[in-house]
Amino acid sequence: MQTREQGTVMRSTDFGWGLSRDRGTIITGAALIGVAGVAWFGVVLQGMSMQEGTGAYDLISLSGGFAFLAAWVVMMAAMMLPSATPMIALFDKVGRGSVQGGRHTIPTALFASVYLAIWAGFGLLVYIGGAALGALADASPVASAWFPYGLAAVLVTAGAYQFTALKQSCLRHCRTPLSFLMGRWQSGYAGTLKLAGAHAAYCIGCCSALMVILVAAGAMSLPWVLLIAVVVFVEKLLPRGDLVARIVGVGFVVLGLVVAIDPDLAALLRGTAM
Repeated sequence: MQTREQGTVMRSTDFGWGLSRDRGTIITGAALIGVAGVAWFGVVLQGMSMQEGTGAYDLISLSGGFAFLAAWVVMMAAMMLPSATPMIALFDKVGRGSVQGGRHTIPTALFASVYLAIWAGFGLLVYIGGAALGALADASPVASAWFPYGLAAVLVTAGAYQFTALKQSCLRHCRTPLSFLMGRWQSGYAGTLKLAGAHAAYCIGCCSALMVILVAAGAMSLPWVLLIAVVVFVEKLLPRGDLVARIVGVGFVVLGLVVAIDPDLAALLRGTAM
C-alpha cells in the first residue's frame, strides 16, 4: 500500500518534470537572480565605503537602527535570494496553476517580500542585541576585555548548532522546495501567506546561527558576507549540503577554540565593519 509520504514524493516528482520548461518559472527565477545581483552591487558598494572600526549597529539610535536594517535587508536579498529562488519560483508555478483552477493565492512578489520582511525582523533583533552588547563594552572595561571570549563562545555555539536536529530539519525543508510546497499547500490568500511565513521560518532556523556569526565575528565585513553566502548556497542547493553543514560546524568550533586560546585573533576576524 502506498503511504501518504510516498504519494507526495511521487506527485512531487511527476510535477517537477515540466518545471525546467515552464516559461513563467524561468522568468521568475531570472528576476530573483537579477534582484540578488543588484543587491550584491549594493553590498560591494557598502563594503568599499566602510571605515575602520565603524558600524551601523554601534549605538542604539533611530538613525542607527534604520541604517543597520537598510544594510541588513540589502545583504539578505544578496545572500539569501539565490538559494531561495527554487522555492519562490516553484510557488509561482503552483500559484499560477491554482489561479487557473479558480483558487486565489498571494502574488509571488508578496511571497518573496514576506521572506525578506521576516529576515528584516530577525535583523532587528540582531541589531538590538549587538547595540546593547556594544554599549556594555563601552561602559565597562571589564566587559570589553571579555569580548573575545564571548566571541569564542558564539563561534563554538553556532558551530555546535550545525549538528542539531533542528538545523538538519530546517535544512532538509530548504533543500526540498517541491516537497515543502506539496506537503503544506493551502489555497487562498491566508493559506499562501501562512506558507510564505513558514518558508521564512524554516530558513531562519537553518541559517540564523550563520548570520549571528556574520555580525559577531565578521562585523558584516565584505569577506565574511561572501563566505557566509557561499556556505548558505552550498548547504541548500548543492549535493550533500547536510554534510557540508557539519563540516562548517566543525570549522567554527575549532575557530572558536582558537580565539579562546588567542584572544587577539578576535580583532583580526572582525576586520572592517560596515
